[in-house]
Amino acid sequence: MAVRTRIELPSDAPATRRVHMAAFPGPDEADLVDSLRRDPSWLPELSVVAVEDDGRELVLAHALLTRLQVGDGWALALAPVAVAPEWQGKGIGAQVVRAALAAAERSGERLVVVLGDPAYYGRFGFTPASRHEVTGPYDVPDECFMVLPLTGYEGVPRGLCRYAAPFDAI
Repeated sequence: MAVRTRIELPSDAPATRRVHMAAFPGPDEADLVDSLRRDPSWLPELSVVAVEDDGRELVLAHALLTRLQVGDGWALALAPVAVAPEWQGKGIGAQVVRAALAAAERSGERLVVVLGDPAYYGRFGFTPASRHEVTGPYDVPDECFMVLPLTGYEGVPRGLCRYAAPFDAI
C-alpha cells in the first residue's frame, strides 16, 4: 500500500483524533491536539498527516508542530506524533515527521524542540538542547530534551522554552 503525506485538512480532525486515541493508552494526546487547534500556537500548515494513497485518504499517522517561545524568540514544538498501531514499525512515523520538518523549513522556521527518545529523534538530526543553550520547563534527562536547528538558525533563539498553554494540561 502506498502512503503519502500532506497537510491535515479540517475534515481530517476526527480521523486524526482516532489515530492518537489508538496510538496512546489514554486520551491525553488526542485532547492536546484538540486543545492546540483552538490555541494561538496552532499553525495549520504544520499539522501533517500520512494517508493511504488509494483514494480513500485514510489517516494513518500525524505529526504536529506548534509555536513555542524560547527565551525572547520563537521556535516550534514537535508534539505529539502518532501512528495507528497497525501501521507502526513500517516507517510511516518517520515519513510524517520528515514531512512536518520539511514544511517548517519551507516556512522559514529556525528551530524545532522535541521531548522524546533520543534514539528515535536523533535520526532526524535532533541533539540535546543544552548544546544550543536551550532549556526546558520539564525535569527530564538532558539527552531527552532536544532541538533541531533549521536553515537560518544562527544560535538564536536560546533560553528557556515556554510551551503553549494546552501542554500544561497533560
